[in-house]
Amino acid sequence: MDQRNTLRPQAAVRSPYMPKTRLAVSLLFLMNGFVTGSWAPKIPEFKEKLGIGESVLGLLILAFGIGSLVLMPIAGGFIARLGSQKVVKVTAIILSPLLLLLTLLPNVWTAAIGMFLLGGFVGAMDVAMNANAVEVEKSMRRAIMSSCHAYWSLGGLIGSASGGVIMAQFGVLPHAILVTLFCLVVLGLAWPMILHDRPHPDVAKQKLRLPMTPLPWLIGLVALFSMIPEGSVLDWGALYLRNELGASVALSGFGFAAFSATMAIMRFAGDHVRDRFGGVKTLRVCTLTALVGLVLAGLAPNAPLAIFGFALAGVGISNMVPIAFSAAGNMPGLAPGIGLSVATFMGYSGMLFAPSLIGFIAEHTGFSIIFTCIPALFIVVLLLSHHAVHADPKGHD
Repeated sequence: MDQRNTLRPQAAVRSPYMPKTRLAVSLLFLMNGFVTGSWAPKIPEFKEKLGIGESVLGLLILAFGIGSLVLMPIAGGFIARLGSQKVVKVTAIILSPLLLLLTLLPNVWTAAIGMFLLGGFVGAMDVAMNANAVEVEKSMRRAIMSSCHAYWSLGGLIGSASGGVIMAQFGVLPHAILVTLFCLVVLGLAWPMILHDRPHPDVAKQKLRLPMTPLPWLIGLVALFSMIPEGSVLDWGALYLRNELGASVALSGFGFAAFSATMAIMRFAGDHVRDRFGGVKTLRVCTLTALVGLVLAGLAPNAPLAIFGFALAGVGISNMVPIAFSAAGNMPGLAPGIGLSVATFMGYSGMLFAPSLIGFIAEHTGFSIIFTCIPALFIVVLLLSHHAVHADPKGHD
């Protein structure tokens, strides 16, 4: 109720829908998603070139995740000291050629270092661009985080869909060169428009350390329990449809397609919904929708109904993480980079590491039980949902 009262007066002082600063941060999300999506179709070739099996490949992918989790908190500390603009520029420049570097590396040991760097700078840029999006939200007096994540999803879709075609037509190395050139062009377009935000002097004078107050960790828990189900659908949805519901190879792909399509669409719509109803109510409705969708998918007697359940889960999950990230970046008395580093660290650790544990459990239980039980995590999100009030623009500088 008082959320509407706080949102109404700000409507009069909001910026235009797409100022240059919003366009710039949207392009940064698109670029980061594109790099991540472009990596996916390279995995089979990467495995074949190095002559490794699934277990070694799994360890290399683990190096990607470890790189993300190591560099994310470091990026948060530098954002507090230098501002998000400088950090996002540096991390984006370093990230641009890393897929090309990974293509040229000759053996497993150098590949492990390359995977660590790729994961690290994908994650570090992720923290910085989310922090910049929080600052743009404040300057515009309107929610933009969900649409930023929609651009990330769009970049991932473009990268993954085009990668296989380009590699088949032109080869692996030309694909990596084109990915690098695309990143540099997008970064060049965004560069002069990226919002300049000042460092937080109260934090910059302090030693870099993780926050001792519970609020950032509680919001990080919301991100964690929102991204574990997301990672589970992305990694195991197709296998569940194929092995347990008898779907064809073509049909089993529709589980992820339906999930990602509804997620992208709802992320573009999510900012308008959050502006209208506030972060708390939006998070609660999204969480309940995701809960119903995943339970439906887990209990479905056939593949089409499970695919519908995944699509419904995509509608719900789509805006849970953006709201958590906005709340993490807007916490009173805490610099955006610090709060966001906690939320991204916890959230991505769930997305990167939980699916491997889920795969081990599913060997003994089956995926139907997994998808039916995972929504229990959403009950914790509902219990913590009142903290999403920090996601609403307050109009302060």
